[in-house]
Amino acid sequence: MKTSYIVGLFALLLISACKTDSKKSEETTETTEAEKTVPERIAEAHGFENWKDVEKITFTFNVDRDSMHFERKWDWRPKTNMVTSISGTDTLTYDRADMDSIALKTNGGFVNDRYWLMAPFNLMWDANNYTYEHTVEATAPISEEPMQKLTIVYANEGGYTPGDAYDFYFKDDYIVQEWAYRKSNQEEPNLVSTWEDYVNVEGLQLAKQHNRPDGGMSLYFTGLSVNKE
Repeated sequence: MKTSYIVGLFALLLISACKTDSKKSEETTETTEAEKTVPERIAEAHGFENWKDVEKITFTFNVDRDSMHFERKWDWRPKTNMVTSISGTDTLTYDRADMDSIALKTNGGFVNDRYWLMAPFNLMWDANNYTYEHTVEATAPISEEPMQKLTIVYANEGGYTPGDAYDFYFKDDYIVQEWAYRKSNQEEPNLVSTWEDYVNVEGLQLAKQHNRPDGGMSLYFTGLSVNKE
C-alpha cells in the first residue's frame, strides 16, 4: 500500500470518496409502489429492506492488476458504527462517530470500498446530499445495451471530494448492471465498470465483481458475510 503502484492505483479507484460520508438511519419509510422514487426502487431491488436487521457485515476489497494484488478487509457493525480495518499487517478498530486523524484517513478507504459494494444502499443513506435525474432510454457504456439510467450528482459541499457524479445503468428489475463515474460532473466518464456476479447474502443482493472494458484490472470482493439480529 506504501508503494507508488498502490498510490497510483488508488488515485484511479478511490472514486467513491466523493459522496458525503452519510450516517443516516438505515430505516426507510413506508410508501406505496407508485410513490417510490427511482433511487428507492434500486435500493429495494438490492434488498435494502433487510439492512435494518444487519448486526455485522464483513468483506474483503480486492484489486488485481498485472502481477500486483491489493486487498483490505473490513468488519463493520452498523448499529454501533464500529469498524475494524485489516490491511496487510495493520489492524485498526475505530468508532466512526469519534475519529482521530488516523481513523479519518482509514475511513476514507472504508467509504470507498463500501461504496463499490453497496452503492445502491447509499442512494438511501445519501439521499439528502445529491440531486438526481432518471432517463428511461439510454445506452449502457460497456455492453451498449438499451437500459434505464439514473444520474446522481453530489452536493458541492461536504464529503471527501464533493460535486462528483455517477450514472447507474439498469433494466426493468432495477438491478445495477453498469455504472460510470464522472469527476466534478464532467461530461466524459473517468471510469466505467460492470456490476456482476451477484450473490444473495441474508437478503442483500451484492455484486462481487466489477470489470472495466479495457481489461487488465479486476476489482472484486471476497469473504462476504452478514450477521443479522
